Amino acid sequence: MSLGEATKRAAIKPHEQLAAYLAPELEAVNALIRERMSSEHAPRIPEVTAHLIEAGGKRLRPMLTLAAAKACGYMGPYHIHLAATVEFIHTATLLHDDVVDESAQRRGRPTANLLWDNKSSVLVGDYLFARAFQLMTDADNMRVLQILSNASATIAEGEVLQLTAAQDLKTDESVYLQVVRGKTAALFSAATEVGGVLAEADDTVVKALFDYGDALGISFQIVDDLLDYWGSAQTGKNIGDDFRERKLTLPVIKAIAKADETERAFWVKTIEKGKQDEGDLDHAIALLNRHNALEETREVALDWAEKAKAALSVLPAGEVVHMLSDIADYVVARLR
Repeated sequence: MSLGEATKRAAIKPHEQLAAYLAPELEAVNALIRERMSSEHAPRIPEVTAHLIEAGGKRLRPMLTLAAAKACGYMGPYHIHLAATVEFIHTATLLHDDVVDESAQRRGRPTANLLWDNKSSVLVGDYLFARAFQLMTDADNMRVLQILSNASATIAEGEVLQLTAAQDLKTDESVYLQVVRGKTAALFSAATEVGGVLAEADDTVVKALFDYGDALGISFQIVDDLLDYWGSAQTGKNIGDDFRERKLTLPVIKAIAKADETERAFWVKTIEKGKQDEGDLDHAIALLNRHNALEETREVALDWAEKAKAALSVLPAGEVVHMLSDIADYVVARLR
């Protein structure tokens, strides 16, 4: 590779490099998604699904399935089905999340529940879950079925746990990690693990793929939670959405652990009771900075990214594994 080619490649974001490398497989995944999201009797289903699926998401989770299978030398067709399964599960959870969070925007566009209604979002999300289960049976692999069905249950459990823990100031870092493992990391780890299982890889390799996905998903969510207070021109993420929605994320949990009586009263007012006044977000950010909570949260995210990269050490060296390692770096690079 010439210096010019190397420089050009270095300027491309890691997930874009992986997408280019997996382009034929991703095209097949997208075609299968379009085919399976159709409905002969309920035209609203493809309308709602297309609005979200075609909104420009990175397809990171299905790419992880394709990459894991490829890294393990899989030569069959069913990694396409499992990648589409993962994307359907992810899309279903987004539809449900936007209803629960009463969100008005997703990926820079109005949410489905805003354009249609909550009933449509919930029911189409249910349909996509059902489609996901139909797709995963195509591989005719009981272990794959167990992994993806368990992940689906864990995601739902994590979302329910967040409902009860999000506004409870007694929520600590261990509960937060449990929520993150449920609502986010479970699908990352399932996405990578099934790639190895489908390829009939050694159990050590399959476990490494699970560990990579688990750590990557945790780092990914912590970064998202941090950017809600830190902000990033790169992501365009709005500052303060989690605060306004009264979510106890890691930066706030760290600040509350060091809060004096006056500061704790502020968190009780704004998070537990939901009484937020003009200037409260700025005060919250000031408290996070006072107790170094943002920087400490950043260190936790970096640590999980390093764990993800370390897990890859047992996989056969190759271009795909190198790209997966770069993805872990990219997740935390959003903080720069």
